[in-house]
Amino acid sequence: MAKPLTDQDKRKQISVRGLAGVENVADLKTNFNRHLHFTLVKDRNVATKRDYYFALANTVRDHLVGRWIRTQQHYYEKDPKVSRCRSRARTQLIGSSGRGRGSCFLDSMASLGLAAYGYGIRYEFGIFNQKISDGWQVEEADDWLRYGNPWEKARPEYMRPVHFYGRVEHTAEGVKWVDTQVVLALPYDTPVPGYRNNIVNTMRLWSAKAPCDFNLKDFNVGGYIQAVLDRNLAENISRVLYPNDNFFEGKELRLKQEYFVVAATLQDIIRRFKASKFGSTEFVRLDLSTLPDKVAIQLNDTHPALAIPELMRILVDIEKLSWEKAWDIVVRTCAYTNHTVLPEALERWPVDLFQNLLPRHLEIIYEINRRHLERITKLYPGDVDRMRRMSLIEEGDVKKINMAHLCIVGSHAVNGVARIHSEIIKNTVFKDFYDLDPEKFQNKTNGITPRRWLVMCNPGLAEVIAERIGEDYIRDLDQLKKLLDFVDDDVFIQDVAKVKQENKMKFAAYLEEHYKVKINPRSMFDVQVKRIHEYKRQLLNCLHIITLYNRIRKEPSKSWTPRTIMIGGKAAPGYHTAKMIIKLITSIGDIVNNDPVVGERLKVIFLENYRVTLAEKVIPAADLSEQISTAGTEASGTGNMKFMLNGALTIGTMDGANVEMAEEAGEENLFIFGMRVDDVEAMDKKGYDAVSYYNRIPELKQAMDQISGGFFSPAQPDLFKDLINMLMHHDRFKVFADYEDYIKCQEKVSALYKNPKEWTKMVIHNIAGCGKFSSDRTISQYAREIWGMEPTLEKIAAPDDPR
Repeated sequence: MAKPLTDQDKRKQISVRGLAGVENVADLKTNFNRHLHFTLVKDRNVATKRDYYFALANTVRDHLVGRWIRTQQHYYEKDPKVSRCRSRARTQLIGSSGRGRGSCFLDSMASLGLAAYGYGIRYEFGIFNQKISDGWQVEEADDWLRYGNPWEKARPEYMRPVHFYGRVEHTAEGVKWVDTQVVLALPYDTPVPGYRNNIVNTMRLWSAKAPCDFNLKDFNVGGYIQAVLDRNLAENISRVLYPNDNFFEGKELRLKQEYFVVAATLQDIIRRFKASKFGSTEFVRLDLSTLPDKVAIQLNDTHPALAIPELMRILVDIEKLSWEKAWDIVVRTCAYTNHTVLPEALERWPVDLFQNLLPRHLEIIYEINRRHLERITKLYPGDVDRMRRMSLIEEGDVKKINMAHLCIVGSHAVNGVARIHSEIIKNTVFKDFYDLDPEKFQNKTNGITPRRWLVMCNPGLAEVIAERIGEDYIRDLDQLKKLLDFVDDDVFIQDVAKVKQENKMKFAAYLEEHYKVKINPRSMFDVQVKRIHEYKRQLLNCLHIITLYNRIRKEPSKSWTPRTIMIGGKAAPGYHTAKMIIKLITSIGDIVNNDPVVGERLKVIFLENYRVTLAEKVIPAADLSEQISTAGTEASGTGNMKFMLNGALTIGTMDGANVEMAEEAGEENLFIFGMRVDDVEAMDKKGYDAVSYYNRIPELKQAMDQISGGFFSPAQPDLFKDLINMLMHHDRFKVFADYEDYIKCQEKVSALYKNPKEWTKMVIHNIAGCGKFSSDRTISQYAREIWGMEPTLEKIAAPDDPR
């Protein structure tokens, strides 16, 4: 019998098939040793694993640098239209979780030959590391830069000043923003390589630095020391990423961060725009009226909304354009992507905060709003309520600026990130704006990069697919449809199932090592990994676990489908309910995992510190993907796509991209349950009565009574009283309304899992339906329909090796 292939064997096989580059091994070793010796100043006797990683990273970077420089030369010579994709996220390259979309997009923009730059903040501390202590989330700082970052290159020559505070003077020469405090923005560049096309784009992240403009003779010793210490106040801007997800926190530091990245980025964009080449002649562009022909700025959510008034300030106050000309440039340059319809997530900044921090921008926003409302008045005379709803300024006890309204008014295109989400924003939250400018509104369903989320993280499955249809699917994911020809092929079915089982065995060993829980690798791996939030309904999952547990205890001799249920995700530190949900999950696990009646038939694990590196292990091993948000609340999701591509079946509501996944794979190949958007809206009108479900459904009542009675928290019986009160009386996301249908749907899942062949055939249907969910498709649509750019799969010439 042939020995099974290891992942290393499969990677070698894939390399031979051309799915990954094969370097000259001797050269690779030489360069590795050179970096270990000369860059890290180590020899093999004292080198650590980290030293080896840094030596390898520097070796790889050496191979990218020539292509990186050549790409920038190519863009300068060709002078193409350039897209700037803005994101507050750290890229997956450095392990950030919860913000995967931006890095998938950067990968696709490079792979599609688009002259694109990703801009963001180089946070000293990323999202916290999550530790679980006695079942509770504990946050630890993510000091990811402690040992340096071998991939980045500091660019102090492109440092830019960013201004705050001060006052506005209206003079005969124009408007001046004076007496400001200055913070310097220092760029760090990270290469973003395309797939086999020699293109290497740039992600530029800004770090805050205090200026060195104090003069020693002006201070006594105490004043000098304090002046040096006060530099920290300026540099705090890039100190830490706010960890909230789908929740707006109106802190001054957060607004400073948002303006900091916008101001630095726009200076960079305009510098690059002005330093251009036409044909063989270098020249300085002075006429900014052609900016929209060469630059597209995509506002990724409302966090960079200040790009709109900042670009107006530059064009009007500095470049001396008329308001009308400047506004035309701004609108044609900017486009806005909306990411949520949850009201608590939409940014609304107090006017007083703006007045203090960004006084000129407040004036500009007021003028934008005045002209905007003037237009509304002409189109809808006497409709005062419409003017109130559409104003950029929300009146009330505290006057606030609605940043989503600013983005819509100041952009030529507005899009949601899944078809159902784009329809919801047109029909509800931004209906007035859609009625005003319907041509602005578009849909751009999210996607994921198959390079990372299949070839890299699941080489076994990538190879099994390549054996049947070739490797071109990596550039053209629609080719996965060809797998439908093999849906009844017994050998292919066995190969797909075998890869999944190998991934499960490897992950089971990982879990046993890290969690000291013995996992049955033949059990169904039932996974829900995402940020902890009420709308994502981890509580619905908990109720299913308890129901299943009670059923097994009631009929222990029955032939149950064994399950290992895994839930992972971080709770925002200030989100009490989310932290209580984590404690409930871990408490349920403590009881279930130690019950001898249940044994191996049910295990519950909370996956600590969910992040990209863990996702790359769990997603290829998952059998069932839980996508169970209340219909109409999840804008899109991308984890759902990653699970689908890696051979997990989806149990989910008709929400976000689940709707299109069901279309592409066939609804019969997903486990769809629960209310649709129309049902939720109807229930909102009628009123949601959680108590009636509790009284009517015995298993639901039993589960809730166990939680409230201390069955899962015997040492503290009322520990979960807040969760019980929320579910019974204040549940915006209607967990009980979908409970019965969810439980019935889970029964179908268990039944199908007992038939491995039919289960795997459904898996193949899902993988074959993944083509639409490539970020290459998403980015191609952004490029053609918003940015006015044309993607290309052509290679650029490889650079000469200067060595």
